[in-house]
Amino acid sequence: MRRLPIYFLVDISESMVGEPIEQVQDGIATIIKELKKDPYSLETVWISIIGFAGESEVITPLQDIISFYPPKIPIGSGTSLSKGLFTVMDCIDKEVVKTTYERKGDWKPIVFLFTDGIPTDDATAAIDRWNKNYNGKANTIAVSIGDNTNYKLLGSLSDNVLLFKNTDENSYREFFKWVTDSIKTTSQSVSEAHKEGINLSKIDSIILEKVNPEMQQRFPDNNFVVLNGKCSETKKLYLIKFKKALTDSGIEGMSTRYYRLDGAYKIEENSYLRLSSSQKSNLKISIEELQGGASCPHCANPIALATCSCGGIHCLKGEGHSTCPWCGTSDYYGFSSEGFDINRTLG
Repeated sequence: MRRLPIYFLVDISESMVGEPIEQVQDGIATIIKELKKDPYSLETVWISIIGFAGESEVITPLQDIISFYPPKIPIGSGTSLSKGLFTVMDCIDKEVVKTTYERKGDWKPIVFLFTDGIPTDDATAAIDRWNKNYNGKANTIAVSIGDNTNYKLLGSLSDNVLLFKNTDENSYREFFKWVTDSIKTTSQSVSEAHKEGINLSKIDSIILEKVNPEMQQRFPDNNFVVLNGKCSETKKLYLIKFKKALTDSGIEGMSTRYYRLDGAYKIEENSYLRLSSSQKSNLKISIEELQGGASCPHCANPIALATCSCGGIHCLKGEGHSTCPWCGTSDYYGFSSEGFDINRTLG
């Protein structure tokens, strides 16, 4: 039986923490559930999930949809598109059966690339290898989750560059229905008509819009700020995520940027460290740009955003003596009336 391999190459950087990664996880589970009801997909579709942050890894190896169990998708620091591409190319080399004189190989694989940001490394070598050896051998759909990605870079990988307007839970639901329908129609096409290529379902432009990679693009600056904290009680890591917002500056035609709290989230420490970039981050953000306070997601200390002289962010019960879980220094903590800079992640 000729297989139709589907690779989901998913950005799992810190800016995806919270609702975005939960929706992607739920969406993939829904895709599998619906494909299991489709006779054409049952016969042909095999699926793999590859995640990339500062590092990349195969989260779910290529397998048939009957055996597929939706995984827990981790989070890491950084956005190394190059490492994600190298991993998916290596997987295609190892897993996709090539056509020979003796037998027909697998159908041309489909790669769905989901990303919500700009790479934190140079992807030139990976893109060159992709275009030289894989561009004609795979059908690639590059999906920008929100508008903070480089369309031109995505266009160098695929003719199908789509902007997903991830506005609410319903938009995610409709988006993953579109992915499911596209896989179903392609599976039917290869099964009945033996035609290579992908049949993308009709796009609802309110949710999903095809973009011109060559269009002039103004990137929103820093849509998110993510801080890496450590619980003072349990020594476990967490992330605090802030989303960009604008307010009237009082000057006509100008606005002031700030960041509103999105939430504080527990993370799985082993996978986070494994998938995070080894690149040292010197990025800072002024505390005055951040609005909203969170409690620690591990121990419920009311203050999740305290910082030590070592630069480590951690939680506190309140003013008074406390020990930094990062460096072990004990000192008195109080509220500051002045602004100061704190460490932020690569995002």
